[in-house]
Amino acid sequence: MTAALPVLATAVQERLQVAAIDFGTTYSGYAFSFRAEFLENPLKILTNKWEARGGSALVSMKAPSCVLFTPERKFHSFGYEAEKEYSRLAMEDEHKHWFFFRRFKMLLYKSKKLKRTAMLDDELGKKMSAMDVFAACIRYLREHLMFLCQEKSGARFLERDVHWVLTVPAIWDDSAKQFMREAAVEAGIKSEHLSLALEPEAASLFCRYLPVSKVCGADGTTAIQNFAPGKRYLVLDAGGGTVDITVHETLSDGTVKEVYKANGGPWGGTTVDAAFFKFLEKITGTNVMEIFKRDYKDDELDLMRDFEIKKKTIESSMDPSLRFVFRMPVAIHDVFKTCNGTDFRQSLMMQQDLKDNVTFSGDKLRVKPEHAQNIFKETCDHIVEHLKDIFAKPAVQGTETILMVGGFSESKMLQHSIGSNFPNKRIIIPEDAGLAVLKGAVIFGHNPTAIVSRVAKFTYGVKVYRNFDPSIHPLSRKVILDGEERCQGCFDKHVEMNQDVQAGMAFEEKVYYPPSRHSKNAAVKIFTSKNKHPKYTNDHGCEFLGSLVVELPEGGKRDKKISVKMIYGMTELGLEATKLKTGETLNVSFNFLG
Repeated sequence: MTAALPVLATAVQERLQVAAIDFGTTYSGYAFSFRAEFLENPLKILTNKWEARGGSALVSMKAPSCVLFTPERKFHSFGYEAEKEYSRLAMEDEHKHWFFFRRFKMLLYKSKKLKRTAMLDDELGKKMSAMDVFAACIRYLREHLMFLCQEKSGARFLERDVHWVLTVPAIWDDSAKQFMREAAVEAGIKSEHLSLALEPEAASLFCRYLPVSKVCGADGTTAIQNFAPGKRYLVLDAGGGTVDITVHETLSDGTVKEVYKANGGPWGGTTVDAAFFKFLEKITGTNVMEIFKRDYKDDELDLMRDFEIKKKTIESSMDPSLRFVFRMPVAIHDVFKTCNGTDFRQSLMMQQDLKDNVTFSGDKLRVKPEHAQNIFKETCDHIVEHLKDIFAKPAVQGTETILMVGGFSESKMLQHSIGSNFPNKRIIIPEDAGLAVLKGAVIFGHNPTAIVSRVAKFTYGVKVYRNFDPSIHPLSRKVILDGEERCQGCFDKHVEMNQDVQAGMAFEEKVYYPPSRHSKNAAVKIFTSKNKHPKYTNDHGCEFLGSLVVELPEGGKRDKKISVKMIYGMTELGLEATKLKTGETLNVSFNFLG
């Protein structure tokens, strides 16, 4: 399967409704609004409240990104329901043949050679098709949204009236974006009714519509002037898995342009969760936590859910004489005694480096603030150092504001780390920072032309055969095609890295011959490079991105000459291909997944 080209249609603005799905590493949710309401008030966006049923009274605007499948690989449940059912199965030791996935979105960032046949490991290492897992989650959110829309409007839900928006990190490559598009199509969303929104861009659009009272600087001053024409601001989208960073400038007509290419890394809130788990391993022993994680799934889920809430409240200004309290499941004590033959509390008191710093009160672990704060240090340091590198770039000079959005931006520790390291920058943290991406995606769906230009992250080009010239081409590259001497593997540049690209811009037309007169189709092979002027596709820094498969017309070699226009500056790469002789549009399809 190859993906249909993204439709760059202006008809999006005329749709009666826009529905957005924010599929995150840690939490996911959806939001929607109707066109008439958007024109009246762009912030009139409806979301769903997710309730953790059972013993917890937790209500949130997003649900945990976890999904449960039966032993037959059939979808069972999503979010809190999946957590609840898996915990029940684990308590009765019936979970081992079920498939439970959580925090799996990072696969699409980590897989540099992503394939549509990629597999995912569940909690116990059992494998399922990643496409099936992603599609099942998107399908659930889509159907849940449709039901809610129908319930609220009282009318029959007509999908032809809806344009869907799916959020993706700006630092993802084109193969990951294609994977999400294909998963959404598999989930029942028509490709022509779907747009992908880059997460920091969506958040930026949302914040520009907020009233002054909801866009205040960390120092309490109003910050709406930071979005005035000519002002530049850095968007720090700190999510569960990744940190996405872009720098925007507001233009005089209210639109936004990107002034520095999207960047970031895997320093989201889940890295703090991992550091917390390492802290527990330090005081209990690695073997204890491995057994606990393997055999006490219900307790592990409760432990990490509790920490997810607590980590937003840990802050740098805590009184050092106080203690931060974590709930410790009884199962950890039991496993410790089984493994070591001693009581966990007594053993902890014998560790000189932890004595008096980590104590117990009932089932509560009481930790000195500095130890709790250290859990955040490595993650915050990564983000700060990356921001320092960005602010040193010439293109970013004059940027005085940092806009913090995403769920991890609600962390007091991250806020303090950013504020203390950048005292000359104004820090803006909007109300409900964790919903900025989701609600901004709805705004993007109604107004997809709000981002007018972006900065190319790479040099993009196509692998071609050129007429062989012995004065410039090495002999090792010479091949004979149809009796002619050609140089293979030449990099035909379309877009240069760091180039300012207008959204939807079709760059200069490139004319290509098929390699042979017998060719019935041409695979236009696209490469990226971290260099501005690559000569060959195997030069250092070049990577194969994927192919654009073009069906060729009948006739001789000259009749099969085709014109290719690459369309850059959108959230996804676009293409136009025509038969040069007649101007006839040719069928094309992406294949970035292999």
